[in-house]
Amino acid sequence: MVDRVYKSDLPKLRIALEALKEDFSNLSPKTEWIALRIVPLLKHLVSLEQLLESEKHSRESSRLTRGVEMFHSDLVYFRTNIKALKKILLSEESSDTKNQEFELARVTSTFLRE
Repeated sequence: MVDRVYKSDLPKLRIALEALKEDFSNLSPKTEWIALRIVPLLKHLVSLEQLLESEKHSRESSRLTRGVEMFHSDLVYFRTNIKALKKILLSEESSDTKNQEFELARVTSTFLRE
């Protein structure tokens, strides 16, 4: 049961992280969140997906279901990081918008003075 939930959630989490990576790449944040958090999270997630899909571990489903706590902690870890990154993204977007508005006002006032 748990391994099915785990296996189905990992691709969804990877898609969410890839979307966040794309969203952050469209901004110019003060902190490099892509390299700092998103890329390491993606690497971790991809390695877990590869392990679960490998032939070596395919026969271990009965043992995998006993590791409920480990599966749950992995999912909580990824979900918590994604939630935090979404909050940061919203903050960065509003900051980026304010910076763009300030720059536009500065350029406009310079242009009008000429």
